[in-house]
Amino acid sequence: MLATLEHRIELLAGAGADAVCVLEFTPQFSQLTPEQFASEVLVGRIHALDVVVGENFRFGHRAAGDVATLAAIGVELGGDRGFDVEALALSTTHEGVWSSTFVRGLVAAGDVANAAKALARPHRVEGRVVVGDQRGRDLGFPTANLEPRRHSALPADGVYAGWLSSEPYTERTLRYPAAISVGTNPTFDGVSRRVEAYVLDRDDLQLYGQHVAVDFVERIRPMVKFESIEELAAQMSRDVEAARRLTAVTST
Repeated sequence: MLATLEHRIELLAGAGADAVCVLEFTPQFSQLTPEQFASEVLVGRIHALDVVVGENFRFGHRAAGDVATLAAIGVELGGDRGFDVEALALSTTHEGVWSSTFVRGLVAAGDVANAAKALARPHRVEGRVVVGDQRGRDLGFPTANLEPRRHSALPADGVYAGWLSSEPYTERTLRYPAAISVGTNPTFDGVSRRVEAYVLDRDDLQLYGQHVAVDFVERIRPMVKFESIEELAAQMSRDVEAARRLTAVTST
């Protein structure tokens, strides 16, 4: 998942959408034929006059319908129930089509900088802050340990520069520059994969239980197992300085 429902709605609002209609994808909904989807949803619920989709759009049970199918249905319904269809060309680069599959590949490889170019925004992971091992606090870098939403697209293990937003999508949200760790904490022989964010120069934040969002700006380094805690602490100091420089560039 590249974006939660709440984030999608915020992005659509920022792009000028007046309203967003959310349809629950139930087993019954998945069985709708292209004709049933167009009649029940596009006409019956939304009363669409114009429908804009990507040129590779598929819909209906087992993706049976495509753009041509949709256009034909719009013409066939006619009158007050008919609608026009516009298919937009997909954005491409020398690397191929900018699709969700393409972006997931970049995120999985840790290339969050190029993922942000394709998304036109930083890749975001959201979750509730839970109690961790609290080793970061002992090292002088207290971290917020996220419990990511199920099926979130997590970047490759490593340390990243980015931003942490507390209580996103509310009037109370605050945004902080952060150094973010994704991985199993190999120095401590960890086994569970975690997302932990250290808000730069802050040790007074009370984030336990809050829903937060982490935006990834750039990868600083891969995950490494250090021979001593002292080596780890020294590297964390360097990571924080790198995160400070990178977030200063993207502060706006």
